Amino acid sequence: MTNQQQLVGDAPLRRYEYDDEVVLAADLGVVDNASVDIVDGTAIVVVDNQQYDFEVPGPDARAFIHNGVLSIEMKTEVSQE
Repeated sequence: MTNQQQLVGDAPLRRYEYDDEVVLAADLGVVDNASVDIVDGTAIVVVDNQQYDFEVPGPDARAFIHNGVLSIEMKTEVSQE
């Protein structure tokens, strides 16, 4: 996945990489009904009765929607040298 590859509705899903985690984020704007869940490595996003599914890299993902922003956070392994 590139930094802005998949879409959730009209919102691009952006990828941000940090030292110890990867964050996928999309600004959904003002929506009446939105939810997100992760099942077996797949994020299921429902916005105004439209469903969007995409694979989530990493087994320990946490997803939530706050103030119209979808966030999916995944911890990454930090190598100890």
